[in-house]
Amino acid sequence: MYSKILTMKSTNNYWNNIEKLRHKIKKADAVLIGAGAGLSASAGFTYSGKRFEDNFSDFIKKYGFKDMYSAGFYPYKTLEEHWAYWSRYVFINRYQNTPKTTYHDLLKLVQNKDYFVITTNVDHCFQKTGFDKGRLFYTQGDYGLWQCSKPCHNKTYDNETIIKKMTIEQRDMRVPSELIPYCPVCGAPMTMNLRADHTFVEDDGWHTAAGQYQDFVQLHKEASLLYLELGVGNNTPGIIKYPFWQMTAANPKAMFACINYGEAVCPREITEQSICINGDIGEVLKQL
Repeated sequence: MYSKILTMKSTNNYWNNIEKLRHKIKKADAVLIGAGAGLSASAGFTYSGKRFEDNFSDFIKKYGFKDMYSAGFYPYKTLEEHWAYWSRYVFINRYQNTPKTTYHDLLKLVQNKDYFVITTNVDHCFQKTGFDKGRLFYTQGDYGLWQCSKPCHNKTYDNETIIKKMTIEQRDMRVPSELIPYCPVCGAPMTMNLRADHTFVEDDGWHTAAGQYQDFVQLHKEASLLYLELGVGNNTPGIIKYPFWQMTAANPKAMFACINYGEAVCPREITEQSICINGDIGEVLKQL
């Protein structure tokens, strides 16, 4: 099991690794990008500190919250307050653009390549930046979608219009009651389409993207393929990290590259097929 194998940080020179990765991107038949939260954080979508304080000072004052993510799981007493928090959260993380050009720089590197993206991020930054929608698989959901909280059916609903209205019309940390979303089928409260437990809805779009991802993997399993891991942590390694390691080990023509600040690692078994760059993803992409 890879989880029990000692991983190691690259000892090669940082700039040599930049050049190696630049060459590999250019020469590879295709690029499979695996993106985690670290990529969006590098692009400026931070969930604590000044950005959190600027947008949620009232919630911080009332509840003592330390970060945006954990505050989303607080058991608010009313749906009006719940959606006051979540509408702001979704607005700044889904419908605003990242402060930095990180995603644009990544697109410039691969836009003329045969590429595909699998990501655990739910902020839709890839699609907003201009990545081909048919080459994206958002495994964990989308801040821009609602679903039934039960759920009584496997369908999701766009929330942009109501979310933006909630952010404008909320007062005293509450949205107007008439804006609270309810399931059109069973009447239960709607919830975010985010994978948190067994109630997560995998709609038709999710299954289409999952199929496209598997098709890409099968088509290139023996090709000169670059597995490019960006900002993937250890919360859900079975989605991107471990499969990338396993597929690299199974294909002698493949290369695994990891860019991550403080977590650029690979198993010993694929050291000779790996490029690990310990640094800020945005800065590395600019240098590439």
